Amino acid sequence: AAISAFNRCMLDECTFNSHDRIFPTPIITLPDPRRAIEELEWAVDNGARAVLVRPAPVPGVRGSRSMGLPEFDDFWNAVEQTGILVTCHASDSGYDTYASDWEGGRDEFLPFKPAAFRTVISHGRPIFDTIAAMICHGLFERHPDVRVACIENGSTWVAPLLSELSQAYGKMPQEFAEDPVETFRRHISVSPFYEEDISGLIDDIGIDRVLFGSDFPHPEGLAQPLDFIKEVEDQSPEGQRKVMSENLKELLTLRPAA
Repeated sequence: AAISAFNRCMLDECTFNSHDRIFPTPIITLPDPRRAIEELEWAVDNGARAVLVRPAPVPGVRGSRSMGLPEFDDFWNAVEQTGILVTCHASDSGYDTYASDWEGGRDEFLPFKPAAFRTVISHGRPIFDTIAAMICHGLFERHPDVRVACIENGSTWVAPLLSELSQAYGKMPQEFAEDPVETFRRHISVSPFYEEDISGLIDDIGIDRVLFGSDFPHPEGLAQPLDFIKEVEDQSPEGQRKVMSENLKELLTLRPAA
């Protein structure tokens, strides 16, 4: 109910499509797949081009579950039928509990206080686990038209995940319909932070899957967001256009499954 209210406030205040330039993104929660489908269809009917799903296990009355498991197939069918982009934006994914096991903190929260240990062990971990679960649990095998973009999670997690997927495929190929690295490259787009190895990311997943993102005006963004283009100046002009605009423009185009 709280998320639905948030989405409706967003629609009232911003709309989901401002002059075909700004696309506020409604949030979808998955504990009740039927309700999630209703919210998804409402969002699309009101002009949404993308939705946000928290990169985390889905909570439930019998414990948490991977959103890549077949019990969520009806939701992913609806995603395919509408052709909307699903984004996984950095969120409170519940991973603070692991850091608290090491250094306490459950009752010691201090806002805006830097936390080096928590950053080291948790940055990238939720999105690593979420995409691994989607691929290993066969989401894209069953739903080949689903497109996922990873936003404000950085990209340092990508190469380690591809390595782990490759090793798993080598050890148990029967558990995958295809090489899972190729599954990643076909379905997953990534928005790196400007200070990361963007050329290496392009080598790993292809330039069609790399997205410019600024997070402006948050402090982790550049003062002049378009300065990001300097990080891809080693690419061709066509490649630069893809990263800076064309890749995201394609993802924000609704592509209903045939």
